[in-house]
Amino acid sequence: MLERYVKRILQAQVYDVAIETPMSEARFLSKRMNNTILIKREDLQPVYSFKLRGAYNAMAQLTEEEKERGVVTASAGNHAQGVAMAAKQMGIKATIVMPKITPEIKVASAKARGGKVVLKGDSFDEAAVYARQLVEEKGYTYIPPYDHPEVIAGQGTIAMEMLRQHPAHIDAIFVPVGGGGLIAGIAVYVKYLRPEIKVIGVEAEDSACLKAALDAGERVILDQVGIFAEGVAVAQIGEEPFRIAQHFVDDVITVTTDEICAAVKDMFEDTRAVSEPSGALSLAGLKKYIQQTGAESQTLLCINSGANTNFDRLQHIAERAELGEKREAILAVTIPERTGSFKQFCKVIGRRMVTEFNYRYADSEQARIFVGVQLKDPDDRAELMQTLISEDYPVIDMSDNEMAKLHIRHLGGGHNSEIQNEQLFRFEFPERPGALLNFLTNLGQNWNITLFHYRNHGAAYGRVLIGMQVPEEDKEKVSEYLNRIGYRYWDETENPAYKLFLA
Repeated sequence: MLERYVKRILQAQVYDVAIETPMSEARFLSKRMNNTILIKREDLQPVYSFKLRGAYNAMAQLTEEEKERGVVTASAGNHAQGVAMAAKQMGIKATIVMPKITPEIKVASAKARGGKVVLKGDSFDEAAVYARQLVEEKGYTYIPPYDHPEVIAGQGTIAMEMLRQHPAHIDAIFVPVGGGGLIAGIAVYVKYLRPEIKVIGVEAEDSACLKAALDAGERVILDQVGIFAEGVAVAQIGEEPFRIAQHFVDDVITVTTDEICAAVKDMFEDTRAVSEPSGALSLAGLKKYIQQTGAESQTLLCINSGANTNFDRLQHIAERAELGEKREAILAVTIPERTGSFKQFCKVIGRRMVTEFNYRYADSEQARIFVGVQLKDPDDRAELMQTLISEDYPVIDMSDNEMAKLHIRHLGGGHNSEIQNEQLFRFEFPERPGALLNFLTNLGQNWNITLFHYRNHGAAYGRVLIGMQVPEEDKEKVSEYLNRIGYRYWDETENPAYKLFLA
């Protein structure tokens, strides 16, 4: 298998459109983490992503008849741009089926490169089904985003460049994983030439389809897929990539949204590149590997796999980066409701900076504050909590509470003692023009809405927090109704952030 794939990689036709991207040393991060950290800059490709390599190589193998009929693909963005640019270069008609939730920057880019874009469905899987229909109806050739030997070989040229650019010792290469085409191409080339180098996959913890498959010993389909890092939001690893990964991938690391945001910031500070969440995924995994293993003085490589992100998302990324780096704690603290009590609280936390403070008067005895505190290092959070407890401050750590970070920080203090039988629900729905109105229409008017919070983060999915007055006899009925309308939701009525600041 290795020799056959290495031959494909060496013969891959990618450089008619792709460039050999440089490798940048992350000097600030290397110094901070006591390792040599190198970043392969695939964000510098003409389509700002590595996907161009595999798309062009697969299309270069088409017969003249297939070229004449045209090609079709399904993609959430980066592969679409690669196919569109490759088709333009080769004079082939390309139809790109993209989910309706695809960020506008990726839709516009695919159109600008000559692709005919069709928006279909709310997920990659729905878009892929429609693309396959077009193959049957129009005779197009389908160009898969990852599950194809020539696509894998095209992506494998990245490994060829990396080993040539850094012929000295390498301890590990960290690779972002969605459908698996990239890690398959890198793994076969690296393990053939330098088998001592570890190849480690990195997945978002809410879309870890490779890890699930390796754990099960077979490909599985995830029940739900998180979409913050939409470039790797895949429910099932590709068949051929999984076959390769079983033999040649050494480990898989999963990372949180906050850890991805921290890596986006690190990537910017060291290279001035604004990567998309999936583009910074492998750096997030590299950092977690160092933290988990205590690695020092090693040479570790990762890939900035793409930079196609909406500008609107940067606010959300910046908001979460410090939490991901463990340089900020979000706390719910109860302090006395009297003049000077916040000043006293600030004295107790010492020289740590307050990064956020939300408060609203609730009663004459106690004030509940939602406060962000800057930390010296990851271990400082436990020390801060212990300090507050020793000073008799009731405190709850909200740093890992998703509802608190998404919504409560913008709503803190909204108590209303007149509301009875309130239940709180957090929703996600596909984000596109008119989506919020459609969501409200589907929600119906069966129960009185007592709280509503929505922020558009420029992401694929909108996030809403809703309070509703639900009489005791309707509690089962509301669950049945919400399940029927089909949006992902969580019952947050017992969430401590709600009880402290809103209930």
